[in-house]
Amino acid sequence: MIQRLLILILSIQFVSCTKQTVTNGFLIADETQATSIYVDPNCDPLIFWAAEELSKDIERITGAKPNVIKTNTQKETGIYIGEVKDKLLTTLTRSNDSLLGKWEAFSIQNTQQNIVITGSDVRGTVYGIFELAEQLGVSPWQWWADVVPSKKEKLQLELPEKGIVQSPSVQYRGIFLNDEDWGLQPWAAKTFETETGDIGPKTYEKIFQLLLRLKANTIWPAMHPCTQGFFTVEGNAGMAEKYHMVIGTSHAEPMMRNNVSEWNHDFGKYEYSTNKKRINEYWQSRIAEIKEKNVNTIMTLGMRGIHDSGMEGISSLAEGMAFVDTIMTTQRTMLSNTLEKPITQIPQVFIPYKEVLDIYNEGLEVPEDITLMWTDDNYGYIRRLSNEEEQKRVGGSGVYYHLSYWGRPHDYLWLSTTQPGLIWYEMSRAYANGARKIWIANVGDIKPGEYGMEFFLDLAWDINSIEESTIHEHLRQWSAREFGAEIADEIVMVMDEYYRLAFLRKPEYMGWSQTEPSTPTGITDFSNQHAKDRITAYDMLYKKTDSLQSFLPQEKLAAWFQLVAYPVKGAALMNRKFLYQQLALTEKDEANKAAYIKKSEEAFNTIEELTAYYNKELKGGKWNHMMSMAPRNLPVFDAPESHKPNMDTKRNFNVTFKGEAKKASGFKTSKGNWKTIEGLGYSNQAITLFPLSNTRFKNDQPWVAYEFDVEQAGAYLFELRCLPTHSNTFDHEIRIEIDGERLVPITLNTKGRSDQWKENVLRNSTVVKVPVQVGKTGKVALKVYVNQTGIVLDQVALYPADSPHFYELAIMD
Repeated sequence: MIQRLLILILSIQFVSCTKQTVTNGFLIADETQATSIYVDPNCDPLIFWAAEELSKDIERITGAKPNVIKTNTQKETGIYIGEVKDKLLTTLTRSNDSLLGKWEAFSIQNTQQNIVITGSDVRGTVYGIFELAEQLGVSPWQWWADVVPSKKEKLQLELPEKGIVQSPSVQYRGIFLNDEDWGLQPWAAKTFETETGDIGPKTYEKIFQLLLRLKANTIWPAMHPCTQGFFTVEGNAGMAEKYHMVIGTSHAEPMMRNNVSEWNHDFGKYEYSTNKKRINEYWQSRIAEIKEKNVNTIMTLGMRGIHDSGMEGISSLAEGMAFVDTIMTTQRTMLSNTLEKPITQIPQVFIPYKEVLDIYNEGLEVPEDITLMWTDDNYGYIRRLSNEEEQKRVGGSGVYYHLSYWGRPHDYLWLSTTQPGLIWYEMSRAYANGARKIWIANVGDIKPGEYGMEFFLDLAWDINSIEESTIHEHLRQWSAREFGAEIADEIVMVMDEYYRLAFLRKPEYMGWSQTEPSTPTGITDFSNQHAKDRITAYDMLYKKTDSLQSFLPQEKLAAWFQLVAYPVKGAALMNRKFLYQQLALTEKDEANKAAYIKKSEEAFNTIEELTAYYNKELKGGKWNHMMSMAPRNLPVFDAPESHKPNMDTKRNFNVTFKGEAKKASGFKTSKGNWKTIEGLGYSNQAITLFPLSNTRFKNDQPWVAYEFDVEQAGAYLFELRCLPTHSNTFDHEIRIEIDGERLVPITLNTKGRSDQWKENVLRNSTVVKVPVQVGKTGKVALKVYVNQTGIVLDQVALYPADSPHFYELAIMD
């Protein structure tokens, strides 16, 4: 008898849209002429630079280049740009008093037949300029991903009737360049900035320009041993000042010091308990340098080890807490005295990362004006957020979030596959719980994480710009901007499935190996049937990618390769390599075995070919040394070993499950609503409770109800798949009710870096299995109760207890 798997993909449909009346279009340019751009003669040089960039953008679209003219009086019809205080704008703008004193706000208005861009400050004005560029169809990635804007004979701007008025949701928004050993650093050193031989001012200039186009303002510079410290390279600090960038540093780099590059072991141990005087001098000299060079900073306080390691010389949490308290007091005195400002006027962050979170939870008192910067668990699930008391702090809170990671249980440094739905959920939840001061994304080498980085920064700029039901719409608009509206919907289908398949298992994890220490690769946890279906799914994406490419003009192909083809094909080929290897190891027919081995080897060879093209041929070698197909040379990237005799095959089951997908039959909550998050989870339709602020339920717990049709009485297992999200106090809890009988509560959270946590983050799922004795045929009613918000339900299933192991809940014929 074929065993029956009954599956419910959790889903609630929600659609919303808004429309705005638009004014008559403003003609910017055609093939023969372009309206002029006017700026105040006393404007900041950065505003003039951005106006020149806008002029070049318009020329790229139409062939006609607008003049950029400095003037303090109104001339003929044109584009007028300036800060709200500029004399040039006083006779042109409607009342812009609402911009006065605001942080990085801007407006774009059609006034007196002119386009007027007004900023509350320098960065706000620049953001307004680049918002206009994007409205015209210019991608922020035109240099970093070679995105060529679509040509237009006539370029016309249509604005909403009330214009565009924007200001940031999060004050400091930016990226962390990290784990740059395999991409950004060798590319800069050997290809782009050979005169420096490292990531230097020429590279940072391009990065700062990109960040301004993405409305970001903050960077944590690259800091691995392969890279010189930011402040030790001549020109870096000056470039940051030129582009009005805020410089910060990671959890391991207090007081703007890159310890792996700058701490000389002749100084002695980097241990505060025994070398306090030398360490204080080391910090003091950097703060003095920052003052001298007039660098805009947000200062990381506290102390860890030399790199990503714990503080040296402490034997207990209590001892660590005492040292950190002393260290922060010293650092704050040093900052206030050197910069000659009240300490409350100097931006500072404290980052409770790894063991520092344990010290904080032990009772460390952090002064109120310091921003608490929470972190994820390195795999996209935020470990801690501000509670009600912490949300009252003057310094507020922020988040350090990983879109790329080097470390255990496994790196993901090659392809960027974090599901946009997960970014949306975790960062929206953080914002709802007060994290509005600073957001930093670890983006590795920037490439190939372009879309994830932009998605993150778009949320940071305007938290309301993407809703749980418009995640795909954001991807559609991005696709239309980069490659044209005609194929945007189909690009969304390709990329959405690319993210979903990788959410089940990232390409870097397909060897079922781990790092630190590295373990050999083995057979996957997919059954042979699942392996074949996964190969088919990736093959469809591969073919669709080639098919869509045929619709693109020649000038779009370089961007297509970088933003779509290489990541999609790379993921497909990595899966082919391992899954065909698995099929070969378990195949008895010699002809079939040989065919599988050949396909596995071909997949590896094609990854090599695509990567060589990326580096050697794409744009004439512009990106040479940027793309590595084997970051850290981990075993997962090796050529397939289809003949090795010690491959473990015990986990493989060749079973086909059949079942019926159903929506939930009911929902209940006295506070908030259950909603679907588009493009999240194995199901792509995971559900959770809204609003997203942390809320606990005692007596009146919300529930979701399901019904299963059972054809035969007997022993079953009920399985629930949740995302491995975290509670501040490790107590996410569910309770199952079956046919009115309440079962014991089940705790979902793991704590620390346990083996269970490692398994959960590698598969992006917390799995709950409950034995169920069904004494009847027909409908079985089931409810899932939750004790608080922050729990995300992905899939549920009911299946016979003697079913073999399977990796994914799925319906297959």
